[in-house]
Amino acid sequence: MPVTKQAKKKLRKDIKREKENLKLKNQFKRAVKNTKKSPTPKKVSEANKIIDKAAKKNIIHKNKAARLKSRLAKLSTNKKSPGVSGTKPKNKAK
Repeated sequence: MPVTKQAKKKLRKDIKREKENLKLKNQFKRAVKNTKKSPTPKKVSEANKIIDKAAKKNIIHKNKAARLKSRLAKLSTNKKSPGVSGTKPKNKAK
């Protein structure tokens, strides 16, 4: 247990910060999980916002944030337009 006045204050601040960080971490995990289940552009955008916030507050590393955002964007584009990836249109009438 803290003895001095400043140590007590620091303990209060640490507990408060820990709760905020845990809340953000859970929110981040939930957003990524839901977006992976059914990726839509809106969900990807929301997840990106939460991922950026978590990276800014050092909940996750910035490179992990970039990697996750990239993977989610890839999922979103694959689901949105499956047959548009560089294939030539076939001519039916000749």
